[in-house]
Amino acid sequence: MVSIIIPAHNEERSLPRLLDALQRAGGSPSEIVVVANGCSDRTADIARDREVTVIETPVPSKIRALALGDQQATSFPRIYVDGDVVLGADDARALCDALTGRIQAAGPTRHLPMDGVSAPVRWYYDVWQRLDGVRSELYGRGVIAVSEQGHARIRDWPETMSDDLHLAMSFAPEERTVVPGARVTIRPPKTYGDLLRRRVRAMTGNTRMSAAPGAPPVRGAGATPAALARMAMAEPRLLPGMIVFVATAAISKLLGRRAARRGDTTWLRDESSRR
Repeated sequence: MVSIIIPAHNEERSLPRLLDALQRAGGSPSEIVVVANGCSDRTADIARDREVTVIETPVPSKIRALALGDQQATSFPRIYVDGDVVLGADDARALCDALTGRIQAAGPTRHLPMDGVSAPVRWYYDVWQRLDGVRSELYGRGVIAVSEQGHARIRDWPETMSDDLHLAMSFAPEERTVVPGARVTIRPPKTYGDLLRRRVRAMTGNTRMSAAPGAPPVRGAGATPAALARMAMAEPRLLPGMIVFVATAAISKLLGRRAARRGDTTWLRDESSRR
């Protein structure tokens, strides 16, 4: 039995896809806990219709929703899944199978469908997906599976905006793995404006986390000037993406640091990927 915890804030459009995929016949037996946090739509009703455990809280906080779901869950391994991605039952089973020996945390490979996505967004992800850290680390996947031993590392759930980065950095490289046989579908933002909102939110959270006492040290994604130059030389077609990527990184870092200094914790949500 695996426990799957899904924090969901106004996910009535995307949650059905995820629950249908997880409950498909032939997958591993699972306990699914949906934590509807701060919802003003039918997220909780949709989850109840699919006969999963539902927790409702008026507080719109993903990290608190994860903690509430963790308190309700009864089994290991545990898989934490964002409410706006799609992970299948077989993918969940493959993640759990990978938690053996020293491996305490596992994530799936990413599938980012680019239909209806603007050119600057496609160019950005062409570069982003090639970075060493993005390929090997567990952040930015919307899914992380942990063993019981790995759970002991993360169960305190400190207040943070960068929950996936915190989880990913809680495990050393030799303690985590990306599982080729598991895949998560992540819908990218449709417009550049929505992409920038995502990145500013991420940089705000990352800046706050780096200043928090006791936070795990962050391993970089590898977006150094030298790495980007090598990438451009190897694939000159990526040059437009390099320009978009560097500009986006500079803008989001500036705005994210400014928001962190103000103590602004506004969750800049991308709605375009949920349509």
